[in-house]
Amino acid sequence: MVGSAIVRELSRQGYTNLIVKSHADLDLTRQVEVEEFFRDEKPEYVFLAAAKVGGILGNAVGKADFMYENMEIEMNVIHSAWKNGCRKLEFLGSSCIYPRLAPQPITENCLLTSELEKTNEAYALAKISGLKYCEYLNTQYRTDYISVMPTNLYGPNDNYHLQNSHVLPALIRRFHEAKEKNLPYVECWGDGSALREFLYVDDLAELCVFLMNNYHGNETVNAGTGKELTIKELANLVAGIVGYTGEIRWDASKPNGTPRKLLNVEKAKALGWTYHTELDEGIRLTYRDFLENTERRGL
Repeated sequence: MVGSAIVRELSRQGYTNLIVKSHADLDLTRQVEVEEFFRDEKPEYVFLAAAKVGGILGNAVGKADFMYENMEIEMNVIHSAWKNGCRKLEFLGSSCIYPRLAPQPITENCLLTSELEKTNEAYALAKISGLKYCEYLNTQYRTDYISVMPTNLYGPNDNYHLQNSHVLPALIRRFHEAKEKNLPYVECWGDGSALREFLYVDDLAELCVFLMNNYHGNETVNAGTGKELTIKELANLVAGIVGYTGEIRWDASKPNGTPRKLLNVEKAKALGWTYHTELDEGIRLTYRDFLENTERRGL
């Protein structure tokens, strides 16, 4: 989702000399393949958006896989970029790197000030490692490697798997299928009280290209909207856009995740960027993408 959005934004801005590889063409968890790619292609600028990602369930049951595979991807790519003289690299992390009970809105300097959210601790630790490796290369070898930490993302080419996706695409699919089957209710995890922020992926892509051209520094840059809503409010919004009119039931025996996770985006604003796409508009665009591509995705 993120990689394709960055390619769209680069193309929109007139960049043509783009090197892109699918997972089938290049397995970033395999060090030899990555080293050969960088040796042969010698990219000058690298956007590292690839990651193994998932929602609460995926993170909870696959902690070892999430930690190992993400650290493989990050270390292989960042190290090979450095070895082959990459001029600039941008590492994309996640707002889950911040402490579970960080002061809200979360500023970039809250990193590593207290314990992480247990449900995604393994993923967060991997992302923190990638961020810190960029920082250490900068200080030791004078590289120009930067990091951006997006809030919850959504948009075209999202993952709609019912068990392994994030909350917003999972809700889109769940409510769509409930509407199609005329189900009387849809059950959602938690009690709906957790607060979340959502950023449309094309807005993030615009920031990523902007930062590649304009930002230099070790401290990460938050990417978000500065706005939040409860998961219950989100579910009602998605149901309305999809057109599902049945009941929404909440299973409070399931985890909510971090109680609140709102990013402070003043740093990005001060650099000259702000988001454009409001949540309701973004969900409509995302649902349209879901409808247009369900057959291709095998849903």
